[in-house]
Amino acid sequence: MQLISWNVNGIRAIAQKNFLSEIEQLKPDILCLQEIKADEPTVLEQLKSLSEYSIYVNPAGKKGYSGTAILSKVPALSVATALDDDPFEPEGRVQCAEFDHFFLINVYVPNSGQGLKRLEYRQEWDAAFLKYITELQTQKAVVLCGDMNVAHRPIDLKNDKSNYNKTAGYTQIEIDGMDRLQESGLVDIYRERNPEKEVYTYWSYRFKARERNTGWRIDYFLISPELRPRIGGVTIFDQVLGSDHCPIGLELRIESDG
Repeated sequence: MQLISWNVNGIRAIAQKNFLSEIEQLKPDILCLQEIKADEPTVLEQLKSLSEYSIYVNPAGKKGYSGTAILSKVPALSVATALDDDPFEPEGRVQCAEFDHFFLINVYVPNSGQGLKRLEYRQEWDAAFLKYITELQTQKAVVLCGDMNVAHRPIDLKNDKSNYNKTAGYTQIEIDGMDRLQESGLVDIYRERNPEKEVYTYWSYRFKARERNTGWRIDYFLISPELRPRIGGVTIFDQVLGSDHCPIGLELRIESDG
């Protein structure tokens, strides 16, 4: 089973580029999208040619903002679209698709914003999300993927010293949030297998960042440790264009849910 996660930075925008042809090349069995920036009818219209997939959409309440979607060739047993007792405004940030052998969590974690104006909100959100994930892990294995909006370690961004505690995505509060997720048992499977590889998943549109490879690794697959023997390739498709993020992939060897 090939899983792909991709922050598309607007489904309408990327659909006008090479999105459908890239999906044809990547051949995902399950595709998790973040930052779709569209309501459900718009997403379904943009993706109507992908008729082999069941499509689950969690749009933000605010039009043209945030939102997530899961496309799956294997229909999910169920799909939940919010944190338990979610105290936050509906921003379409979480989807939990249950399959026979695992929960798949598609997440678009809040950005702390320019000037870190949303850092306190981010800290509260991280705590609620950790509680949610911890509860799921008591039931069955978890595959968590998406845009986590944090570079976890200095190797995960080009300019670590100049950004530390100054820039959204690389404050100690956000790093601590990722630490706690991994302390709950989840494994950053790409970094475990590539402990010294400098590779990025996001590049700002400004300052020719992608051209210069001045990037950040903020998109992840985190897995329950019992899934380790079932993981094949873990790939960052950093040559795939269309968004300011690139897709990431995980090969999961598991019995069919169908």
